[in-house]
Amino acid sequence: MLSNMLRTHYTNQISPQEIGEGEQIKVAGWVYEVRDLGGICFVVVRDREGKAQVTLVKKKTDSELFDFSRKLIREAVISVTGTVKPSDKAPNGFEIIPSEINLLNNADSPLPMDTTGKVEAELDTRLDARYIDLRKPKTNAIFRIRHEVLRSVRDFLTCNGFIETTTPKVVATATEGGTSLFPITYFMTEAFLNQSPQLFKQILMSSGMDNVFEIGPIFRAEEHDTRRHLNEATSIDIESSFSDHYDVMQILEDMLSQVYLNVKQNCESQLDVLDLDLEVPKTPFLKLKYEEAINIVNSESDEELEWGEDLGTIAENLVGQDVFERTGQSHYFIIDWPTEIKPFYAMGYEDNAEISKSFDLMHRRMELASGAQRVHEYDILKNRIEAKGLNPDNFDFYLDAFRYGMPPHSGWGVGCERLLMTMTEVDNIRDVVLFPRDRRRLSP
Repeated sequence: MLSNMLRTHYTNQISPQEIGEGEQIKVAGWVYEVRDLGGICFVVVRDREGKAQVTLVKKKTDSELFDFSRKLIREAVISVTGTVKPSDKAPNGFEIIPSEINLLNNADSPLPMDTTGKVEAELDTRLDARYIDLRKPKTNAIFRIRHEVLRSVRDFLTCNGFIETTTPKVVATATEGGTSLFPITYFMTEAFLNQSPQLFKQILMSSGMDNVFEIGPIFRAEEHDTRRHLNEATSIDIESSFSDHYDVMQILEDMLSQVYLNVKQNCESQLDVLDLDLEVPKTPFLKLKYEEAINIVNSESDEELEWGEDLGTIAENLVGQDVFERTGQSHYFIIDWPTEIKPFYAMGYEDNAEISKSFDLMHRRMELASGAQRVHEYDILKNRIEAKGLNPDNFDFYLDAFRYGMPPHSGWGVGCERLLMTMTEVDNIRDVVLFPRDRRRLSP
């Protein structure tokens, strides 16, 4: 039970069996609907947990209260004081008989969009008026699931010995080089919005913290305009000392399975709203070598991929469909990527440096995560930076940590939005971000 002055219960906390006869309750929310039938008026109030029907009978209700209720505007904010009465005809099996209805704030009309979901709005309209869009049950359900995903990630990693950290988002140099950075003015010098916590979480391995994780924003100045790319996203990252790439792959697949299980158990009403029957991924995930993935693409496609080429969207879909048809599983790893197409910090195999101890976690729709065992020896790492055409002097703050006892370590980063996108089966990544940032959208 709540103790707020204007509300004692959310709508999903109301039960005629648990609330005594004649006991006063208060609910508060938005006017979802007003149905005036002459001698009887129904006001449906909606809060974040659902809806409740407020019933006013003209012959039994104060005339001033009855007339006031009939004139309420959709999406006006109200609080209702009354008693609960069982009713088979009312939603959720009860109705509220009001003794008082207070208008807390009115709403302009017409609304920017329909909040009932009966009339669909274009994505741009929804994002421009996100505060209204979030009142729709389907939109709201996605972000309740997002909350559970992030809570589950934190709980899982904490219970497995990881320490949560936060690393800088304003940096002096690129994580991986390249031009996909947003430059900013930092007092009298140029700086950038960080594209990954990678370098800092590796530095922390030198500190003896051993296992760290971070959930935070990353920024990529790439001019994508697709359904799966954003310029600001949320990344879930770990780094683990004395671990190889197989160790952190197991952490990743176990975490993902636990997250799905928690969402299935704790977000039942949200999954019902989205009409989703969530299937918990079975572990261990299939580990497909890069070479095998290339062979699948070349056997199924007219366009032949060569060794050292990255997998595009079409190739990913072909491999994902092949794995799904053979195993019935949507999640799998592609491992042993060519070293040349992975970042400088990815370690090559001792007996074949052209192949790296790296992996991508795939969903049959798209890539979700990437990771690797890292180079932990100073001289090799410096040479790798130079081989990528980068200046080691720009990485002094990072390289210094490798000179004084850096243990072997591995890690990965998961795109939170892509995980949610595949979990909730939405078609556009912007649907799982409260206020998305892409090349065309900077407001709200």
